[in-house]
Amino acid sequence: MELAISLLIIAVTGLVVYAIIKTNPAKPMQLPARPATPYEPALPEGAPALHWSDDGRFLVEVVNESRYQATLKALAGDHGDQAAAAPYLATLVPDDVNPYESAAVAVFLGGRMTGYLSPKASLTFRALLKHKEIDGKITSCEAQVRGGGVWQNGRLSYVVVLDMEPLEK
Repeated sequence: MELAISLLIIAVTGLVVYAIIKTNPAKPMQLPARPATPYEPALPEGAPALHWSDDGRFLVEVVNESRYQATLKALAGDHGDQAAAAPYLATLVPDDVNPYESAAVAVFLGGRMTGYLSPKASLTFRALLKHKEIDGKITSCEAQVRGGGVWQNGRLSYVVVLDMEPLEK
Protein backbone atom coordinates (compact mmCIF):
# COMPACT_ATOMS: atom_id res chain seq x y z
CA MET A 1 0.00 0.00 0.00
CA GLU A 2 2.82 2.44 0.90
CA LEU A 3 4.54 1.66 -2.40
CA ALA A 4 1.36 2.44 -4.35
CA ILE A 5 0.92 5.77 -2.51
CA SER A 6 4.58 6.69 -3.15
CA LEU A 7 4.26 5.87 -6.86
CA LEU A 8 1.02 7.89 -7.05
CA ILE A 9 2.71 10.91 -5.41
CA ILE A 10 5.66 10.65 -7.83
CA ALA A 11 3.33 10.40 -10.83
CA VAL A 12 1.20 13.37 -9.71
CA THR A 13 4.33 15.47 -9.01
CA GLY A 14 5.67 14.62 -12.47
CA LEU A 15 2.39 15.66 -14.10
CA VAL A 16 2.34 18.96 -12.17
CA VAL A 17 5.94 19.76 -13.17
CA TYR A 18 5.17 18.86 -16.79
CA ALA A 19 2.08 21.10 -16.78
CA ILE A 20 4.04 24.02 -15.31
CA ILE A 21 6.78 23.70 -17.92
CA LYS A 22 4.31 23.45 -20.81
CA THR A 23 2.23 26.45 -19.68
CA ASN A 24 5.26 28.62 -18.81
CA PRO A 25 7.91 28.04 -21.47
CA ALA A 26 11.24 29.69 -20.86
CA LYS A 27 11.60 32.91 -22.78
CA PRO A 28 15.04 33.72 -24.12
CA MET A 29 16.72 36.52 -22.20
CA GLN A 30 16.98 39.74 -24.18
CA LEU A 31 20.54 41.05 -24.25
CA PRO A 32 21.12 44.79 -24.49
CA ALA A 33 21.93 46.00 -27.97
CA ARG A 34 25.63 46.52 -28.60
CA PRO A 35 26.62 49.96 -29.79
CA ALA A 36 27.62 50.22 -33.46
CA THR A 37 30.97 51.69 -32.40
CA PRO A 38 32.96 50.70 -29.29
CA TYR A 39 31.88 52.66 -26.23
CA GLU A 40 34.28 55.30 -24.95
CA PRO A 41 33.39 57.89 -22.32
CA ALA A 42 34.10 61.57 -22.81
CA LEU A 43 36.48 63.44 -20.55
CA PRO A 44 34.39 66.01 -18.64
CA GLU A 45 35.55 69.60 -18.39
CA GLY A 46 36.59 71.13 -15.10
CA ALA A 47 39.24 70.85 -12.45
CA PRO A 48 39.62 67.64 -10.45
CA ALA A 49 37.99 67.73 -7.02
CA LEU A 50 40.94 65.92 -5.37
CA HIS A 51 44.49 64.79 -6.18
CA TRP A 52 45.37 61.30 -4.84
CA SER A 53 48.93 60.30 -3.91
CA ASP A 54 50.74 57.28 -2.52
CA ASP A 55 54.20 58.90 -2.40
CA GLY A 56 55.32 57.59 -5.79
CA ARG A 57 54.67 53.87 -5.22
CA PHE A 58 52.47 53.38 -8.36
CA LEU A 59 50.74 50.23 -7.09
CA VAL A 60 47.36 50.53 -8.85
CA GLU A 61 47.29 49.12 -12.38
CA VAL A 62 44.74 50.14 -14.97
CA VAL A 63 42.92 47.30 -16.78
CA ASN A 64 41.63 46.88 -20.34
CA GLU A 65 44.75 48.44 -21.85
CA SER A 66 44.83 45.95 -24.73
CA ARG A 67 42.28 48.05 -26.58
CA TYR A 68 44.43 51.16 -26.04
CA GLN A 69 47.89 49.85 -26.98
CA ALA A 70 48.24 52.28 -29.90
CA THR A 71 47.32 55.20 -27.62
CA LEU A 72 49.73 54.00 -24.91
CA LYS A 73 52.53 53.57 -27.44
CA ALA A 74 52.02 57.18 -28.56
CA LEU A 75 51.91 58.39 -24.94
CA ALA A 76 55.07 56.43 -24.06
CA GLY A 77 57.04 58.35 -26.67
CA ASP A 78 60.36 57.26 -28.11
CA HIS A 79 62.11 54.93 -25.64
CA GLY A 80 64.12 52.70 -27.95
CA ASP A 81 64.45 49.07 -26.89
CA GLN A 82 64.20 49.92 -23.20
CA ALA A 83 60.91 49.89 -21.28
CA ALA A 84 59.09 53.20 -21.06
CA ALA A 85 58.32 55.01 -17.80
CA ALA A 86 56.57 58.11 -19.17
CA PRO A 87 55.02 60.32 -16.43
CA TYR A 88 51.51 61.75 -16.77
CA LEU A 89 48.74 63.29 -14.75
CA ALA A 90 45.83 60.82 -14.75
CA THR A 91 42.22 61.95 -14.62
CA LEU A 92 39.85 59.46 -12.98
CA VAL A 93 36.25 59.73 -14.19
CA PRO A 94 33.30 57.85 -12.65
CA ASP A 95 31.54 56.52 -15.75
CA ASP A 96 27.86 56.25 -14.81
CA VAL A 97 26.60 55.59 -18.35
CA ASN A 98 28.97 52.73 -19.21
CA PRO A 99 26.82 50.08 -20.93
CA TYR A 100 29.02 47.21 -19.71
CA GLU A 101 29.74 48.03 -16.06
CA SER A 102 27.56 50.07 -13.72
CA ALA A 103 30.35 51.27 -11.43
CA ALA A 104 33.10 51.86 -14.00
CA VAL A 105 35.89 54.40 -13.44
CA ALA A 106 37.64 55.54 -16.63
CA VAL A 107 41.30 56.61 -16.65
CA PHE A 108 42.51 59.36 -18.98
CA LEU A 109 46.13 60.40 -19.60
CA GLY A 110 46.89 63.55 -21.51
CA GLY A 111 43.17 63.86 -22.29
CA ARG A 112 43.11 60.41 -23.93
CA MET A 113 41.23 57.35 -22.72
CA THR A 114 43.65 54.61 -21.58
CA GLY A 115 41.56 52.07 -19.63
CA TYR A 116 39.58 51.52 -16.44
CA LEU A 117 40.07 50.65 -12.81
CA SER A 118 39.27 46.97 -12.23
CA PRO A 119 35.64 46.31 -11.19
CA LYS A 120 36.68 45.60 -7.59
CA ALA A 121 38.92 48.69 -7.43
CA SER A 122 36.13 50.80 -8.97
CA LEU A 123 33.75 49.88 -6.14
CA THR A 124 36.35 50.73 -3.50
CA PHE A 125 37.24 53.97 -5.31
CA ARG A 126 33.60 55.05 -5.54
CA ALA A 127 33.16 54.33 -1.81
CA LEU A 128 36.17 56.60 -1.13
CA LEU A 129 34.62 59.36 -3.25
CA LYS A 130 31.37 59.05 -1.31
CA HIS A 131 33.22 59.10 2.02
CA LYS A 132 35.03 62.29 0.99
CA GLU A 133 31.69 63.77 -0.17
CA ILE A 134 32.82 64.12 -3.78
CA ASP A 135 30.70 61.29 -5.17
CA GLY A 136 30.68 61.33 -8.98
CA LYS A 137 33.40 64.01 -9.27
CA ILE A 138 36.56 63.68 -11.33
CA THR A 139 39.84 63.35 -9.45
CA SER A 140 43.48 63.03 -10.45
CA CYS A 141 46.75 61.33 -9.52
CA GLU A 142 50.21 60.89 -10.96
CA ALA A 143 50.57 58.02 -13.46
CA GLN A 144 53.15 56.31 -15.62
CA VAL A 145 52.95 54.53 -18.95
CA ARG A 146 55.34 51.60 -18.57
CA GLY A 147 56.48 48.75 -20.77
CA GLY A 148 57.03 48.49 -24.49
CA GLY A 149 60.58 47.25 -24.14
CA VAL A 150 62.04 44.66 -26.50
CA TRP A 151 62.25 41.10 -25.20
CA GLN A 152 62.95 37.93 -27.22
CA ASN A 153 62.66 39.79 -30.54
CA GLY A 154 59.25 41.22 -29.67
CA ARG A 155 57.93 44.35 -28.02
CA LEU A 156 56.17 43.97 -24.65
CA SER A 157 52.75 45.48 -23.99
CA TYR A 158 52.30 48.84 -22.33
CA VAL A 159 50.58 49.28 -18.97
CA VAL A 160 49.38 52.25 -16.95
CA VAL A 161 50.11 52.44 -13.23
CA LEU A 162 48.65 54.99 -10.83
CA ASP A 163 50.16 56.63 -7.75
CA MET A 164 47.24 55.79 -5.44
CA GLU A 165 46.91 53.70 -2.35
CA PRO A 166 45.98 50.13 -3.37
CA LEU A 167 42.24 49.74 -3.89
CA GLU A 168 42.15 45.93 -3.81
CA LYS A 169 43.14 44.01 -0.74
